[in-house]
Amino acid sequence: MTDKDDSQTNAPSETEPRFYLVGGGIAAMAAAAFMIRDGDVIGRNITLFEKLDTPGGSLDGGGSAQDGYVLRGGRMFESKYVCTLELFASIPTLDGKTTVTQETLAWNERMHTSSKSRLARNGLRETAPEFGLTEGDILTIERIAIESEAALGRTTIADQFSESFFQTQFWLMWCTTFAFQPWHSAAEFRRYIVRFAHMVAGFNRLEGIMRTVYNQYDSLVRPLHKWLVEHGVVFEQGACVTDMHLREQNNGKSVKRILYERNGGQSVVDVRSCDYVLVTLGSMTEASSIGGMDQAPQLKSKAIKGAWALWETLAKGRPEFGHPQVFSNHIDATKWVSFTTTLSDPVFLRRTVEFTGNVPGEGGLITFPESNWLMSIVVPFQPHFIDQPEEVSVFWGYGLHVDVPGNFVNIPMSACTGREIMTELLGHLHFGSDSQAILKSAICIPCMMPFITSQFMPREEGDRPQVVPEGYKNLAFIGQYCELPNDVVFTVEYSIRTAQCAVSSLLGLKRKPPKVYKGATDPRVLFKAFKALHDMGV
Repeated sequence: MTDKDDSQTNAPSETEPRFYLVGGGIAAMAAAAFMIRDGDVIGRNITLFEKLDTPGGSLDGGGSAQDGYVLRGGRMFESKYVCTLELFASIPTLDGKTTVTQETLAWNERMHTSSKSRLARNGLRETAPEFGLTEGDILTIERIAIESEAALGRTTIADQFSESFFQTQFWLMWCTTFAFQPWHSAAEFRRYIVRFAHMVAGFNRLEGIMRTVYNQYDSLVRPLHKWLVEHGVVFEQGACVTDMHLREQNNGKSVKRILYERNGGQSVVDVRSCDYVLVTLGSMTEASSIGGMDQAPQLKSKAIKGAWALWETLAKGRPEFGHPQVFSNHIDATKWVSFTTTLSDPVFLRRTVEFTGNVPGEGGLITFPESNWLMSIVVPFQPHFIDQPEEVSVFWGYGLHVDVPGNFVNIPMSACTGREIMTELLGHLHFGSDSQAILKSAICIPCMMPFITSQFMPREEGDRPQVVPEGYKNLAFIGQYCELPNDVVFTVEYSIRTAQCAVSSLLGLKRKPPKVYKGATDPRVLFKAFKALHDMGV
């Protein structure tokens, strides 16, 4: 589609603005929904440009029982995700019987998370492990919680704590729940401590964590995509935006042109002064590499043309657009490996229920502290995919330390095939004689993600741009790498909140995003957290 073609096909009138969304992930899809629901925008005037062939971005899921299912990752969900729940209260489920929010809330009334095996050592589960924090550790947590982000600057978590803190069971559970590393941002750690203060009391049993009925692609992305398509939203899949041209006028700056590529051809969209552009910055899953049962995934770097390249192009000479290299130039510090295992034999599921004391979907994350890879797994309620056969089961796992040899396979996780990852896991589970039968029925698909925790890298003010950069009339940034005070990255909630803020601000809507829940200001929450941190029970 060229400038001329775009002007001749379904062209809006001068009083009817067009909305262009760069990226097809949950942030862009949520923005489109807010435009329609809150801004009375006609769906056919909204276009999403997405490099991938499917919607959803990082919130993906696919595969089959025959070839194996694949989830690059899953995001924690909890009751204080007010923007997410408020949005999906307007989105029907795929079958149209209820809303996604009603379905999710009803499901979690039925299936409460309460882990009996948050940690597993030497083939034995540990129920409600103590945190093991010293008074000095607790004082440091309290100090960080009240310190300003400006004071913390680009310091790391390791800069703030003594070395012994990283040997505590609190850190073990914290870092595996949220995927933090000692070299990650102290400011981001602070946000998590404050944002999830209300969950500290039940943290060693993962109480308060919610689940969707199926994986988040089936339960969130597919219903939202269906609703948007029904409202006429245009999804330009396989379209990679490479640059945007800006215009400067007396009353400010604005986007005047979008350049993108598809099927080897280059196209241009002219953006009028009455149009709007929302850009998803960066990507935690760019350059992901999928392996197989007998193939290890490759470690790749930034794509020549993709989300990181676009941000770098836009940010050249424009400090108000942030500093992408702060997040994208540290692959060794931001990578890890996840894996999805599909099983056609019931032995693994039966043995796991016996081992954990939880039925599938009830226990949440199980971490193996003795694992050199610091491996964790989640066994969700079955089926985890809408089309999953009854006799098939699926679980997901990941490792944080991927460059060291395993305990049962003498190679790093980053170089492992699915078979070798399963061999390592079964060794930690101590499933003995059943291991060979389980391995025979397994399809384990590993995934290397170079940028998966890039949003946690040490940062300071200005590294992440504002949702609506100062002085720009028709441009907003959304997703994980723009700045919102108080809320935390690496969550669906953050992406959706940035989308709602962008739409509300650009369109001047009266309906504003709900405020971030601040449990840390509630004396009852703080008292329970204090007792939990001191291993006093609640």
